Amino acid sequence: MRPGRQSNPSLRWRLSWQLSLVISVVIAGVILGLCVYGTMVLSPNVAMEQEVKSAVAGAIERDRHGTLALRETPALRLLMERNDRLWFVAATTDGASLSRGTVPANYAAISPLVSLFHSADIRGASGVREIASIEDVETPIGEVRILFGGIAGKGWPVFTIFKEAYPIYLSLLAIALPAIFLAVPRIVGHAIARVSDVADMASQIEPHRHGDRLPVAGIPKEVAPLVIAFNGALDRIENEFRKRQRFLIDAAHELRTPIAIVQTRIEGLSEGPERRRLLDDVARLADMAEQLLDFERGNQTIDLDETVDLVDIARTAVADLAPLAIAAGYEMSFHGEAECVERKGDSSALRRAIGNLIRNAIEHAGGYGTITVSALADGEISVSDEGLGIPADQQDLVFEPFYRVVPNSRGAGLGLSLVKQIVEKHGGHASIESGSYGTKVTMRL
Repeated sequence: MRPGRQSNPSLRWRLSWQLSLVISVVIAGVILGLCVYGTMVLSPNVAMEQEVKSAVAGAIERDRHGTLALRETPALRLLMERNDRLWFVAATTDGASLSRGTVPANYAAISPLVSLFHSADIRGASGVREIASIEDVETPIGEVRILFGGIAGKGWPVFTIFKEAYPIYLSLLAIALPAIFLAVPRIVGHAIARVSDVADMASQIEPHRHGDRLPVAGIPKEVAPLVIAFNGALDRIENEFRKRQRFLIDAAHELRTPIAIVQTRIEGLSEGPERRRLLDDVARLADMAEQLLDFERGNQTIDLDETVDLVDIARTAVADLAPLAIAAGYEMSFHGEAECVERKGDSSALRRAIGNLIRNAIEHAGGYGTITVSALADGEISVSDEGLGIPADQQDLVFEPFYRVVPNSRGAGLGLSLVKQIVEKHGGHASIESGSYGTKVTMRL
């Protein structure tokens, strides 16, 4: 997978499959343990009993006189060749019996009684070392009981028990595994649900909304240090932000006095081109200081409880800046769709925003055409000009702080950023449309 496209692993999925795997291994261990335990309590003949039953069942028959007999089948011959100490007594339920191999004397005495037993495990009696078993099997001549021995400890009892017990453990796994894979993800998901809630809260923290912190209550103690560290980082960031904000506001304030002094001294010079250039430069400095101050003020809390008339604010901004626009070579036009459009907001902040839009048009529209300010009934205020427009690849950047389409322009690159900041504080949205016909910037409240 290419760098940058690798997704983070899911904690819920990782915990779910790991816990499911552990539980599955535990179940397998329990099953294996039960099989081992079975070899300790069951007859040592258990590994061979199925082979003995199958060989005897396939060989036993009645001759033409009705007497019980054994055919020398390949399975029986192979069984006897591999187990030279094997012996057995086969008896029908009516008492008829036959034997093969050397039957120990102790078991020869009970041979006539074999037909009475359904199954038995015979071992541990005083003076009897031979271990024997009695099993019954269905044959073509009916039910036959088989007493056999001489094969104790042969084969693999654990595997035999495991194979014979499959109805038990398969049923257990069929019930347990689906339950595990359904229940564990829900349990894990419930355990980390609070973490997801905190992550959602973290994504909603705004840089300029101070005091927001993530809650620690209900968070797993393994995750709580991360949340506490995150809150600590927010504290440090806010402290540094406040220091920077205080410095910029104080600097912007302090710059006003020397700028005013310089401007006064320049105005006292003799009229000439140099005096005009110096006044323009000082005016640019004053404008940059005011924009910087407005930008930092905008980062502070705006009072949105005041009822304001958007039409009146737009009309006032046009009246205040019309002389400046006309002096720069523009015609000024205002269009109000309604007499009054009321909203909740900060009148001074909105006045600054509209004023910045008009100043931006005056600065960048080329000194010709009409600057039109429109206030619509739905709360939309727009300022349009008839300049050369803004390249498409730069239109998304003009709302960024200190970005200037023309690097040598008069402004500081804060005008549209201030507009966006103020509009978003009012819960609105700012957009721009630009082309060869001109530029239109819209505030939607």
